[in-house]
Amino acid sequence: MAEPLPPTRSRIPGSGLAKGLAVTLRTMTKKTVTAQYPDVQPELPPRSRGVIGLFEENCTVCMLCARECPDWCIYIDSHKETVPPTAPGGRERSRNVLDRFAIDFSLCMYCGICIEVCPFDALFWSPEFEYAETDIHELTHERDKLREWMWTVPAPPALDPGAEEPKELAAARKTADKLAAEAATAAEAAELAARTAEQAAQPEPPAGGTTTGPATDETTGTTTGPATDATTGTTSGTPEPSKPSDPQDGAS
Repeated sequence: MAEPLPPTRSRIPGSGLAKGLAVTLRTMTKKTVTAQYPDVQPELPPRSRGVIGLFEENCTVCMLCARECPDWCIYIDSHKETVPPTAPGGRERSRNVLDRFAIDFSLCMYCGICIEVCPFDALFWSPEFEYAETDIHELTHERDKLREWMWTVPAPPALDPGAEEPKELAAARKTADKLAAEAATAAEAAELAARTAEQAAQPEPPAGGTTTGPATDETTGTTTGPATDATTGTTSGTPEPSKPSDPQDGAS
């Protein structure tokens, strides 16, 4: 046997209308707030999806973003250059150089797949949203415009206390410390070379080590005695006057 349906609550005729009128009355008593756009810019949430900014220094032209884009609205052109070896005897390497990076925002559906799949953090969401054009062909923005939008990207949120430092920051700090150590070593080498050149430019002392005049006290400027030949040990100046004899010595 089918179970009987639960008894329905009887509604008062016109209760829905009364609730709607109550909402209208509450809204009528509140002050109206009008957004004064474009004179006053709206406060957007930090994760707003406006446009896509490009940090081209991180782009390696891997084409992953263009391949994964479901709308095929990313256009990338590049060429290869040969990089000379960094050490003697090394081999040359080739690298991709970015020539063009453009996004057609008339086709973009703001899914964010290109930003998620980028392995080198070259694409970011920017809250910039004022890029309307009168011609649909002008909605294809090149890398110069994408670069300008990069500087409007908000900073990432702070890490939680005790969270592990990102690997990118650790690698960047390690590179900075290495460059600082190399700069300090180069500065010390330059200082040592300058000191050596300064010592080499000083005049050499006369041969034989002979003093040509009596020694002089540098503090008082008085002559303290005759000069002495450093090689033979003989005195070349005026001999020291003899001490007068004591009369008592003769009497004894």
